[in-house]
Amino acid sequence: MTSIRDQAAIIGIGQTEFSKQIGKTEHRVACEAITAAIADAGLTPKDIDGIVRYDIETNTELALIYSLGIPHLRFFAGVTSGGGAVCGTIVLAAMAVATGQANNVVCFRARNRGKRSVTGPGKFGGGRPWEKTPQLLTDFYQYHIPFGLVTPAQEMALIYRRHMHEYGTTTEHFGMVAVAQRAHAARNPNAMMRTPITLAEHQASRWIAEPLRLLDCCLETDGACAVVVTSAERARDARQRPAYILAGAQAEGPIHIQMADYFQHWREETGGRAVAKQLYAMAGVAPADIDAAMFYDHFSPAVLLSLEDYGFCARGESGPFVAAGNIGWPDGSLPVNTHGGSLSEAFIHGYNHILEGVRQIRGTSTSQVADAELVLVTSSNTDPTGAIILRR
Repeated sequence: MTSIRDQAAIIGIGQTEFSKQIGKTEHRVACEAITAAIADAGLTPKDIDGIVRYDIETNTELALIYSLGIPHLRFFAGVTSGGGAVCGTIVLAAMAVATGQANNVVCFRARNRGKRSVTGPGKFGGGRPWEKTPQLLTDFYQYHIPFGLVTPAQEMALIYRRHMHEYGTTTEHFGMVAVAQRAHAARNPNAMMRTPITLAEHQASRWIAEPLRLLDCCLETDGACAVVVTSAERARDARQRPAYILAGAQAEGPIHIQMADYFQHWREETGGRAVAKQLYAMAGVAPADIDAAMFYDHFSPAVLLSLEDYGFCARGESGPFVAAGNIGWPDGSLPVNTHGGSLSEAFIHGYNHILEGVRQIRGTSTSQVADAELVLVTSSNTDPTGAIILRR
């Protein structure tokens, strides 16, 4: 069976500043991040012939090629499901360059959460929940939005409570994730939140949707991130050390409400667990071979569930795993979200996690794992989802 294993690499990364009120349109920040990624790759806009974006993006391919000066696209695509799309964009780009559909593909995410989007396919993708009614009352949303289950925090709170009930996980375990990632962010000049926090401060932060506290929740961020994907052959002549895409996979199963797959008793055949099976089989590696992980962390306990789904500990053992100090840099057995993640660096729908994965491979992270060879990056650990493994 043909696969994308080692057929493509990320050779350029770019980002804007991260802030609560950036004062720029989503289009402008997208162009800034993409321009930076192209320059980092040692290319020009004329070298780009593919674009992959989230399908909730307000930035269309047509608008981007005009603004960036890209003369012609041979490949363009969008990936569905918000945070579930992160690694899917890289998988599609790798497929495109591996099969000759494109030479150099830009993948990106741009966000301006302080202002409602008014145009494009992502018309209701920005702003706040009450601005999204026309979108939210379609599909499975119609079964829970009218009854008060509106926000991601409310939905995921039910899932995390189930884990606490089944396995004895505590909110202190949640807090240990937040504390570790803030410590990583403290070394990162790009992070929005750089002041270290204690477990006591986490426990004292206000409830958002019990058992989730304020410090369990991701930031709200304006900004953009972008990467350039090319073939493994072209990557050999790249300006920067390539981050080769050793493996990539996606998964989606039937769901009855958004992010509800965990209600099916820890869904063993879909979500992150299904992606992990595909991913490790394609890569020919095991969890023990991974040097660092960039887990999608819209909420701190999402990291706990990802540790279990991707095989770093058994089901129900992620709390003790974190309590033992395993996810912290520099001494942990698996440093996680070494940039601070969505909890402390920025929430760009997980795209900053890909950039940090590349930095770990290049050896340029502010919390650099010594001799990092393999880095796991995941999309939102719900359905749909995906993941990639980057190698040196």
